[in-house]
Amino acid sequence: MLAALVASLTFIALTPSTIPSGASRTPPPPPAYWLVASDGGIFSFGGAGFYGSTGNIALNKPIVGMATSHDGAGYWLVASDGGIFSFGDAQFFGSTGSITLNKPIVGMAPTHDGGGYWLVASDGGIFSFGDAQFLGSTGNIKLNQPIVGMAVTPDGGGYWLVASDGGIFSFGDAQFFGSTGNIKLDKPIIGMIAAATPQNGYSLIASDGGIFSFGTAPFYGSLGGIPLKNPIATAVATPTGNGYWFSDTAGLVSPFGQASYFGSAPAPLNKPIVGMAETPGTGAFVGASYPSGSYGYDISKYQCSSFPTGDHAIGIVQVDGASSSYPNPCLAQEAQWAGGGLNLYTFLTYAESTTPEGNCNGDVACNAGYSAGIQAFQDAQSAGVNTSVAWWLDVEGSGNWSSNTQENMRLVQGAIFALHDTEGIANVGIYASPQVWNTIVGKYQPAVPYWMADYLASPSGPGSCADAANQKSNPNVLLPTGPVEIVQYNSAQYDEDYAC
Repeated sequence: MLAALVASLTFIALTPSTIPSGASRTPPPPPAYWLVASDGGIFSFGGAGFYGSTGNIALNKPIVGMATSHDGAGYWLVASDGGIFSFGDAQFFGSTGSITLNKPIVGMAPTHDGGGYWLVASDGGIFSFGDAQFLGSTGNIKLNQPIVGMAVTPDGGGYWLVASDGGIFSFGDAQFFGSTGNIKLDKPIIGMIAAATPQNGYSLIASDGGIFSFGTAPFYGSLGGIPLKNPIATAVATPTGNGYWFSDTAGLVSPFGQASYFGSAPAPLNKPIVGMAETPGTGAFVGASYPSGSYGYDISKYQCSSFPTGDHAIGIVQVDGASSSYPNPCLAQEAQWAGGGLNLYTFLTYAESTTPEGNCNGDVACNAGYSAGIQAFQDAQSAGVNTSVAWWLDVEGSGNWSSNTQENMRLVQGAIFALHDTEGIANVGIYASPQVWNTIVGKYQPAVPYWMADYLASPSGPGSCADAANQKSNPNVLLPTGPVEIVQYNSAQYDEDYAC
């Protein structure tokens, strides 16, 4: 049922403290996020704290959503029977776990001071706990489609309910700004996010990643029109409203606006992702392939007869030496050398294909990139290596690229699509030199991790992390917007790597 996969998509506006004129301002912590699966398993990203989960508890009913405590130091999980699980400093104010409900709970929203919360059922029935005020419901109204989520107004004096057809029901001081109730949608609405103060409005999110904005809710992009392997299950906005994240049921996170990408859920998941919540974090990319400070090597077919012998935690191994061709003949042996530190990479070269591929809408370069990603995955499978690791796309000046940077971008984008669409791969990053990347793909900045090729004389090694940060902050260098995970530096015999 859709209700069992819908998360609370509530966006809570955090009002900054009043700061006297002329006083110093401490930068707020960067926004991070959690994902929650239907078994209550929690995945933390961007330095979001882990406060507990129900992943090892036998639940009566599946988890359907989550919400953040007032200061971000805790969270609530809600099950479809209205059972509440509190972690960190999130307080328990009551539940419907012992009540026979007419319809299942589909989400929750906390009050702005964290002193209570609302639960909403698929018939629009509202259950208020703590200091949450009951302002109305659709529990006694015959609905055309079930309620799938709710959001609270910026001042906390009202709330909206949204149905799967995009019908909107407003209560308290929540204003009606429009709906999709009379529009034929390609896919159902799965929830909503409220605009931040001083804006007023809301956005509706569909399971295909389409977004519909009303009032002054900003639009930063969507996944509408891009075929998805898994449906979008949840979305959440940044605290200032300058961006938002989507997550599909496999935990693949897509950021928009100024929302930062900190990683996606590991694969494979025991249960699908059903909820997401925003919280202050540290900006750390906790989904990184290697712990910060790790050393190691990247190797290819050119090291088939001579593996590095030094201790290493990093072992990044080439799969294909060109797009859809030149498979590494010693991939299996090199993967065995890499051990538990295995990551895989494939070298991209420009090509075109008229064979339609998923997500490419007929673009010949994207088709070729998609095919290259699938071929690399199949070649790794054929070699018997673990394919459910982080993958990297090697983009270098020697890739026989087109003079059309837009088409080069589409080829890289196609390869990302392919690996994301392939079961078990969520984390796909880019390997490139900051001096070369924009000359190949123009202004393309995918929201993926970055492995920096360091061709510079100094700094090198671990010092390159500082140089990578400088490159990322250079407005004239447009690199992937994900974090710098790894820097490569040249040694006497092998390419060495350091995890930032």
